[in-house]
Order: sequence, then C-alpha cells, then structure tokens
Amino acid sequence: MLQMEVVGVRVEMPSNQPIVLLKETNGDRYLPIWIGMTEATAIALAQSADDPPPRPLTHDLFRDVLAALKIELVKVNIVALRDGIFFADLVFSNGVTVSARPSDSIALALRTPGASIFASEDVIREAGVSMPDDQEDEVEKFREFLDNITPEDFGRAG
Repeated sequence: MLQMEVVGVRVEMPSNQPIVLLKETNGDRYLPIWIGMTEATAIALAQSADDPPPRPLTHDLFRDVLAALKIELVKVNIVALRDGIFFADLVFSNGVTVSARPSDSIALALRTPGASIFASEDVIREAGVSMPDDQEDEVEKFREFLDNITPEDFGRAG
C-alpha cells in the first residue's frame, strides 16, 4: 500500500462529474476518482475548516459516533478497482475493517486527525496517472483553483 494525500476536488467538464484527486505522498503518480456531488461537497468542506456547518453532516456524525465509542479510524485503504468502481476499506483501532466507498472513506479520513489514506499498487497501476516534473506547473494551477473553490461550486449539499 502506498500513502496518498488529497490534492482536492474539482468538477470535470463537460460531464459535470466531480472527482477527488489523490497523489502519492512519496511519488509522482496521481489517482483521480470520480465521485458524487454530495461526497465532493463533504470533501471540500473537510478541506476548508474556515466555515464549519452549524450542525454535523453525515461524515461529522460518523466521526462523532466513533469518538463516543472510543474507536478511531486508523486508515483508509483503497484496495480495488473492478468494472470501473473503486473499493476501499476503513481500518479501525479495534481491528475491525469495513468496506466503504472511497469518497465516503476520504471524507471521513479528512475529519479524523491522524487517519491516513493509502492505495494499493495495483489500483495506482491501473488507474493512476504519472505527472512528470515539467507538468508540476499544471498541478500548481489546479491547487490554486482548489484554494478558491467553495462547496457551493458543487451544487446543493444533500
């Protein structure tokens, strides 16, 4: 498993489909995962701690329930890609592993201090994109775009 970091979310045009973009922590490969609007909003909100919602959203509630039960999310493993669908596992401090969608897993991990995100080499090999150093300017432009995006850019949260 390779550790990943969340670069951010964006809406892919012209399909108007949101994606979350992950990058190898110690590499130059990126992993784009197409996700739903609700999950895109949840991830964008987690990355923007400036204006938290007045009441907990679904992923906040799940984090709070885990805390009340004294269970920590240790890591997220993106384990497979089958028929165009990504699969992830949530790994908890009590040894339990639960299958989940990567989008929900990432949204929860971003809300959980100390939780890491990993992807299998097979998934990265199949769906990852290498970004040579000379294309890093494009990535920087993408990061600037992400710095200025708001959850409202993804439509109404469900």
